[in-house]
Amino acid sequence: MKQLQSLDYIIFFIYFIIVAVYGYWIYNRKKSAAASTKDFFLAEGSLTWWAIGASLIASNISAEQFIGMSGNGFSMGLAISSYEWMAAATLVIVALFFMPIYLKNNIFTMPQFLSQRYNPTVSLIMAIFWLGLYILVNLTSILYLGALAVSGISGLDFDLCMWGLAIFSIVITVGGMKVIGFTDVIQVFFLIIGGLATSYIAINLVSDNFDTTGLMNGLKMMRENHGDHFKMILGKDNPHYMELPGLTVLLGGMWIVNLNYWGCNQYITQRALGADLKTARNGLLFAAFLKLLMPVIVVLPGIAAYTLYNQGLFQQEMTENGVIVADKAYPVLLNLLPAGLKGLSFAALTAAIVASLAGKANSISTIFTLDIFKIYIGKNKSEAQLVGIGRIVIVVSMILAIVVSPYMGIDKAGGFQFIQQMTGLLSPGIFASFIMGFFWKRSNSAGALFAIVGGFLIALGMHNNWLPFVDWTQVPFLDRMGWVFVICVVGMFILSYVLPDEKKGLEVDASMFRAHKGFVLGAAVILVLLVLLYSYFW
Repeated sequence: MKQLQSLDYIIFFIYFIIVAVYGYWIYNRKKSAAASTKDFFLAEGSLTWWAIGASLIASNISAEQFIGMSGNGFSMGLAISSYEWMAAATLVIVALFFMPIYLKNNIFTMPQFLSQRYNPTVSLIMAIFWLGLYILVNLTSILYLGALAVSGISGLDFDLCMWGLAIFSIVITVGGMKVIGFTDVIQVFFLIIGGLATSYIAINLVSDNFDTTGLMNGLKMMRENHGDHFKMILGKDNPHYMELPGLTVLLGGMWIVNLNYWGCNQYITQRALGADLKTARNGLLFAAFLKLLMPVIVVLPGIAAYTLYNQGLFQQEMTENGVIVADKAYPVLLNLLPAGLKGLSFAALTAAIVASLAGKANSISTIFTLDIFKIYIGKNKSEAQLVGIGRIVIVVSMILAIVVSPYMGIDKAGGFQFIQQMTGLLSPGIFASFIMGFFWKRSNSAGALFAIVGGFLIALGMHNNWLPFVDWTQVPFLDRMGWVFVICVVGMFILSYVLPDEKKGLEVDASMFRAHKGFVLGAAVILVLLVLLYSYFW
């Protein structure tokens, strides 16, 4: 395989300098005379709609998408794109219904919502759960997979890559959300340009291998020779049905995954919570349009690699101890790129990793500082002292992620699946407590505790097949999430009727959900495109 050449390092160095200098300029231009927690954690009033949208995508797309989803594209095909395309529809729903509630009720963190809607106990338990999830699953897996990819492509030592990514991310994160938000615009630029370049080269390699030329001919050869890799809805006879069980991706558990991730997730909603409603909605809509593009960047290369593999190319590079390793698809393709383009794609991958790390670290810092430290430990601390604590937490969480990452089994489960499985233990209960809290005034704290704690225990029992009567190992993962969600909602209904009504509803009225014409038009375009895509690739 080709290693990085001088031109690649020059391009990567240019990317690094642009991000660092622009981040420093934003920090000095927008810093306040006095330190403010709202300014540091939320960039209150600073982020434009395009910065919010770009930052959402930059925080979301990382090594697990580039490496994991390309690997899934290699093994199962376009169907894995449901995580991306369904997210576009989800972002429209979050912008229309979730964001007005958060902003109208002055919600700045997700634990704050739970405290305001239920009680401080529910908030504290969930804050601890989120910190554990963000550090031990999200931050850890992104660092580990990112270092693995960077090391494999550059030839640098794995530990050096991990520390380098961590330090680069810390430098961006300690500047606060405004620096993260605006530098993410550059990160997304490199991510999209580099990602598209990789896809273009990979598909042209396919056409060259079939003695033809051009992008369209490459796509035609991929579909003609491996039509099973261009099906969005998998049948029960498909070997990957357990990961994506048929219509469940349209009607079941996929909605829980996406609505919880995009609507009840601190490091996602945090980008929009400091803006006004129109700006926040436009940012989410922009992110939805970018989401439609993501499968072209992270899934098509995997399908191209599968086509080339079946034509006899890089058989040795894709196997390990005689077994095909799908997650090697993207690094293998990057190593086939010519000098210069490889550096651009390498910068895109690094941008995705660093932006996600910065977003996660900032959210960890926000939750610990505002929802735990400020309330239970440092009640009398000044705003400047709280910002200082936040910066310390960023460094500590990154070091902790580096230390524990070798013991988490990320490499055995596969990066993308590891994150989905671990997050899925909490998603149904969290989403139930939020959605019931939004729209059913009678929901009480006992019901929320049952959904969050009880839902986690039930999901854990299904995951390990501890529950009686049903062999849960034979039930697809997304379907199990759907069952847990239903149990949580039923439990919340029962407890809310049996126990006293706490009268802690939110300020909600129908006028909050009206949207301006531009948003409605953009949302309609997205939904029409999704219908056409799913109809074409059914």
